[in-house]
Amino acid sequence: MMTDLVDDSLGAKVSEDSVQLIKFHGSYMQDDRERRTRQGKYYQFMLRTRQPAGVVSNHLYLTMDALADQYGNGTLRLTTRQAYQLHGVLKKDLKTVFSTITKNMGSTLGACGDVNRNITAPPAPFTDHPGYKHCVEYSEKIADLLAPQTGAYYDVWLDGEKFYTQQMEDPKVTADRAFNGFGTNFEGCPEPIYGPQYLPRKFKIGITVPGDNHIDLFTNDLGLVVMCDETTGELKGFNVVVGGGMGRSHRNESTFAMMAEPIGFVPKDDIFHAVKAIVATQRDYGRRDDRKQARLKYLLHEWGMDKFRRVVEQYYGKSFEAFKPLPPWEHVDYLGWGEQGDGKLYCGVYVQNGRVKGVAKKAFREVVEKYGLNAIITAEQDLVLTGIDPADRAAVQATLEAAGLDTEAGAGANATNRLDKQAIACPALPLCGLAMSEAERGLPDVNARLVALLDRMGLGDESFVVRMTGCPNGCARPYMAEVGFVGDGPRSYQIWLGGSPAHTRLAEPFMDKMKVDKLEETFEPLFSFFKTRRQEGESFGDFCARVGFDVLRAYLQAYVPPREAVLLPRVGIEPDAFEALKLAAEAQNMTLSQFASQAISTQAAQVPGLELPAPTEDASKKASPKRVPSKAKKSIPSKAR
Repeated sequence: MMTDLVDDSLGAKVSEDSVQLIKFHGSYMQDDRERRTRQGKYYQFMLRTRQPAGVVSNHLYLTMDALADQYGNGTLRLTTRQAYQLHGVLKKDLKTVFSTITKNMGSTLGACGDVNRNITAPPAPFTDHPGYKHCVEYSEKIADLLAPQTGAYYDVWLDGEKFYTQQMEDPKVTADRAFNGFGTNFEGCPEPIYGPQYLPRKFKIGITVPGDNHIDLFTNDLGLVVMCDETTGELKGFNVVVGGGMGRSHRNESTFAMMAEPIGFVPKDDIFHAVKAIVATQRDYGRRDDRKQARLKYLLHEWGMDKFRRVVEQYYGKSFEAFKPLPPWEHVDYLGWGEQGDGKLYCGVYVQNGRVKGVAKKAFREVVEKYGLNAIITAEQDLVLTGIDPADRAAVQATLEAAGLDTEAGAGANATNRLDKQAIACPALPLCGLAMSEAERGLPDVNARLVALLDRMGLGDESFVVRMTGCPNGCARPYMAEVGFVGDGPRSYQIWLGGSPAHTRLAEPFMDKMKVDKLEETFEPLFSFFKTRRQEGESFGDFCARVGFDVLRAYLQAYVPPREAVLLPRVGIEPDAFEALKLAAEAQNMTLSQFASQAISTQAAQVPGLELPAPTEDASKKASPKRVPSKAKKSIPSKAR
């Protein structure tokens, strides 16, 4: 790796061996497809930080902002796992960027590769809420517990120098990592938990408090829910869920999205041992012969929870306690102004698809630098500024809003519409080598068109969760959205519907190969059906899940737009007959026109000696939407739906 950095014969790239190694250090080599030349690919590097709970100190924020301008493409990207991505770094600048981040209280170690990734937690700035404080505390401790222990990272980027941030971990973390009473560790190995081969695939952990599902808890390999004494706030332990994951592949029905399931409760003193036990189970039994089957969810799906729990308990050395009752989950976005509980204020600012750039980037830097603010990156790619003195509120607000940023709990000037507030997208084209279609650059226009359609159809107050990815790997968690767009070709998307507003139900595949120019044609019938058949207060995702996809597809096929309906032949019927017809159509989940036409045709066909004209092409064969095969739905475990 060190040789590759100065090997001019390789040009702007590094060798394939170094590509695999550098992932574990927090970087991917990328090819900018839109800057290729006759000489070939345009290589550059993306660096990702390890940012437990998304917490960013004032000093680190200013460092990352400066690095983006000096060595990157002039932008910072806030990820769905609450970390930074720095795009556009050239090979000759890698060592400078890596070392600068580490020397300024940051890290990229373990941000990529087959190890534990950045640990997420609610971006809650509340200093007087013990549960949220424990989320941050344990996200940092578990990140330390599972951090790679080899010194190679420091040898390559810091000439062997270690910094105090790596030497000040909690003594209990150090002791529990070293404990090997039940076979979790490799004795004498530089990597006691990961061993010489590391994990079969990446591993994701999220921590939250009861009821707050900002982080999409159930999409993680391992999810922890902080359980405190309701009176004293003392930490008692953690509810634990396992087996979530979003990644899948098109036309490969053995791959699927899956939600995590409860495995039990762990007392606080045992949590590091329990985490090690779950990681060790995946390490030793996860598939290594097929990377598409290597995530923890597939092991759990193959074994079932009972067997999985038994094996984990062997590494844990005891049984899990019963899972504790929880309140209903809700979505929280942390946008707008609020009090932290220590006399200071916070301000959650919407950032479209997490891309901090232009005048907005300058405004963020100005207020962070001038007023000494810290920040928290959210799991929805927004930024929460913290530690704001009440006396500075007006000035901070004026600076941000002058740059087009919204400081209220809404979408703001940089958002095209109300759907943007909860929408997230992956970077996709032109840098991601897996991308089949646009996401970050495509979602704003899609959202604007969806809102225009909702307004035109009299649904001006409606909003729902929209997410878009350029490929099926699911980095923006589209399979938990009420409306998910998953790239499956140039300007083409697979449509997923039926997730819940609180991110507690998997969406399901509805349509394959929807071209972007067919967006209104596809969604107008669905919105029409939703408007006329929804229950009071029902969200679009809940509606789709309730009525079922067979009914939705039938309605889509039979739908006649109002602008076309006025051209159809008309017939008058008595009011009582119309009401009966309407009720019958609703009972059959059909449009009024479809049911009436079918009923009349059926009745007319029974008239003796009557020869009916052959149906026209338009009437007899409306184009049926392409859809994902039904087997794809069956591949999702019923317990995970």
